[in-house]
Amino acid sequence: MPGSTSTLRFWLLNTLGWALFCVVSLSLTRVFGGGSSSGSTLISVGLGVLLCGISGGLRGWAQRRHWWQLGFAALLLRLAVAVLLGAALAQVLLAGVLQPALALGWVDFGGHPGDFRPAARVAYWLNTALVLGLWTALWASLHSVRHARRAELERLRAEAERSALERDALRARLNPHFVFNALNNLRALILEDPERARQMVTDLSRTLRHALEHARSEDAVLADELAVVQDYLAVEAVHYEQRLQVHIDVDPAAAQARLPVMALQLLVENAIKHGIAVRPGGGEIRVSAHCSNGMLRLRVDNPIGVAAAGMDAATAGHGVGLAYLRSQLGSGGRFQLQPVEGRMQALLEIPQCARA
Repeated sequence: MPGSTSTLRFWLLNTLGWALFCVVSLSLTRVFGGGSSSGSTLISVGLGVLLCGISGGLRGWAQRRHWWQLGFAALLLRLAVAVLLGAALAQVLLAGVLQPALALGWVDFGGHPGDFRPAARVAYWLNTALVLGLWTALWASLHSVRHARRAELERLRAEAERSALERDALRARLNPHFVFNALNNLRALILEDPERARQMVTDLSRTLRHALEHARSEDAVLADELAVVQDYLAVEAVHYEQRLQVHIDVDPAAAQARLPVMALQLLVENAIKHGIAVRPGGGEIRVSAHCSNGMLRLRVDNPIGVAAAGMDAATAGHGVGLAYLRSQLGSGGRFQLQPVEGRMQALLEIPQCARA
């Protein structure tokens, strides 16, 4: 439908444009050519009709051959050659009608003979090529602008869809593992500690509700993300018990800072997976956040597990979750994961975060 609408619009403008050319050509002939004649009228009208069809055919050929997928130089060369050939075709067809009409006496030039010398034919061809070239440059420029805008919109749409798919795939990968462990722990708690089991159900439901409510969100407020992480940690504490210790230090001024959805939870999950789960004695996860100079600085660190003891900054942090996190930061954000004094430290910096 968009293609047919664009074609119809082109043909309407193309017809109006060459009709205007006929009117202007007849007027100029009448004013500067010593009055109109049947021969000059045939030339003006015939050339306008021919160039209308040729310019339309040129556009259709260019679209079928996908010229706008080429580079600028290749497109310009093809259009220039097409204009020269189209002008030559128009002159040949016009001469094929005009000369027999003159010979049969159907038209005349007011008593003046027609000039069909080679030099004159070359001049006619160049004039026709100039007019056709100007018209072609006009519609080709407009088409190029529309094509560039459409290509940019398609690129942005594809990036948005890819980002949504990555986010959904990430949630699908993370949530089942977490829920599976939580349900197993809940089953064990129901008979042993019913009160703690009820609290765990509350924490788990809030965590899952957050994932559903923010399924299409790009970013979130740090205070909200911190609340859901605390629910998540409460559920994980049932699984790891005393092996999981948590220390949270968040500046109140940073509570309304914005960050990618699940960013904090990803960092905490990563810290548990690589720092707590792989150590027999567990350890402490530290979460801190503050804003300064329009930048949110969020840090999550954990004890280095046995498997990660020999890992350096160049090899750390290449999982799916962290790759997703990096893709959401844009050009102004920064993510760094490196060992610092026997602990693995994840540092996330996000600009334009502060809100009063």
